Amino acid sequence: MRLKIDQSDAGLPRLAEDDPLPPEDRRKSRRSDWLDDLYRKHRGRLMRFARRHVPAEHASDIVQQIFLRLAGQGDRQSCDIEKPDAFLRQAARNLIRDEARASHRKSAGLHVCADDVPLAGHDPVAALEARDMVHRLEQAVARLEPRTREIFLAHRIDGLSYREIAAHTGLSIKTVEKHMSRAIAFVARQVEA
Repeated sequence: MRLKIDQSDAGLPRLAEDDPLPPEDRRKSRRSDWLDDLYRKHRGRLMRFARRHVPAEHASDIVQQIFLRLAGQGDRQSCDIEKPDAFLRQAARNLIRDEARASHRKSAGLHVCADDVPLAGHDPVAALEARDMVHRLEQAVARLEPRTREIFLAHRIDGLSYREIAAHTGLSIKTVEKHMSRAIAFVARQVEA
């Protein structure tokens, strides 16, 4: 962003070539006046902008950091920014983005996988019910006809498709579907009983 100095905006009278310069201690600092004016003029808008992107209590810190960085620039930066509102908004965006990245880096080590967290409590009633359900399922599958049991287990346990089971057993896909229908109906009746 190009910066320019405009002495008329800084409130300093123009000097003629033959005018003597005032001593160093009596000259006004154009930088501090400029920064003060910039702060007074744009602080409110910059605060509203920051509040839209960060929590309200953090917005004043963002604005303060922007002006602190501007003050720290020293003489490397000119005293008049062509579009100060756009400049300050972009500075705020950059600062918010930088802080979000830093926060993400800091909190990345705090993440705990849900699988590593032990369950809050053990429900013995639910464990007994689950064990009973598994026992009834095993008994129902054991009562199936051998061919139907083979097809049922190949599909539900081994994850084979009906087409793969048909190719493996030499049956048609329609016959595999009939065996599966019978097995599902039989197991459902046995488990519910």
